[in-house]
Amino acid sequence: MTLNETQIVVIAEFVAKDGEEQQLIDNLFALVEPTHQEGGCIRYELNQDLDRPQVITFIEKWHSRETLDQHIAKPYIQNFFNGAGPRKPKHTESFTVTFHREFLH
Repeated sequence: MTLNETQIVVIAEFVAKDGEEQQLIDNLFALVEPTHQEGGCIRYELNQDLDRPQVITFIEKWHSRETLDQHIAKPYIQNFFNGAGPRKPKHTESFTVTFHREFLH
C-alpha cells in the first residue's frame, strides 16, 4: 500500500464565551460565503458540538498549503481574528487551529 499526499485539512475549534454562542456562530458563519468563493477551497463547513453547544468547529480542506496561506491572509479572516484584540476573536473564550495533511491510499 502506498500513501499519496493530497490536500491540507484544517480543524479550527472555537469555544464561545458564556451566553455568546449565537454571536460567535454569526461571526463565523459570515466567513463561509466569501471563503467558498476562494479558488483553493475544497471544503469549509461550520459545526456545533451536540453535547457542548459553546464549541463551534470549522472543518476545512484546501488544495495546497499555498492556497491555505492565501486564505489566512484575506482581510476578512484577519479582521475576524483581530476582532477583540490581538489574535483573539470576538465572543471567543479560547480557540485552537490545527493543520493536517490528508493521505489517501
